[in-house]
Amino acid sequence: MSIIHKDIAAIREDYSKYSLDEKDTLAKPIEQFKKWFEEAVNAEVIEANAMVLATNSTDGYPSSRVVLLKDIKPEGFSFFTNYKSKKGISMLGNNKVSLLFFWPELQRQVRIEGLVRQLPQEDSDEYFASRPKMSKIGAIASPQSHVIKDRSVLEERVAELEAIYQTQDAVPRPEHWGGYLVEPVYVEFWQGRSSRLHDRVVYERDAELQWTRFRIAP
Repeated sequence: MSIIHKDIAAIREDYSKYSLDEKDTLAKPIEQFKKWFEEAVNAEVIEANAMVLATNSTDGYPSSRVVLLKDIKPEGFSFFTNYKSKKGISMLGNNKVSLLFFWPELQRQVRIEGLVRQLPQEDSDEYFASRPKMSKIGAIASPQSHVIKDRSVLEERVAELEAIYQTQDAVPRPEHWGGYLVEPVYVEFWQGRSSRLHDRVVYERDAELQWTRFRIAP
């Protein structure tokens, strides 16, 4: 066994900050998530809205990446990206996705499984309009997930767009960019506990769109 392997195997953290009991959770998972998210923000968790989005491509391979949560709606969780990116293409072919939030400062994670769909164009227009000008230009310039010769391709395209929109405040949202909503069917709230006896409270949605709440073993 290598020294590095030994060092990795020795890494462990005993969680003891908080606990989680079913009776202390809210009836709906979105409301419980809002409560935990607010606590993460108040605890100054670095990028509390960062989440791992996992999709499945048509060849069956799962693919995951970190994206940013941009809104918590009554029906689910929204984010924005390029429709023609790898994740956009994967979600078009398979609308079953998962999200993962990890807040180490609170020794918490939230796992979400759900169905994803595009947000209405008005929602995408509204959010795009709120972005800084250079972020808008970056979204137009980048053929996300597609092969490019080198970085100069992006830099030259950005320079072209800067010249075009130099005297214009409004940069139009490109058709290939917009929002998605993940509507959850399964949500698990995980609270780290001592000796790996973690608390795990699950919400599961049935065919009548009603939520059942229960505890599962760590």
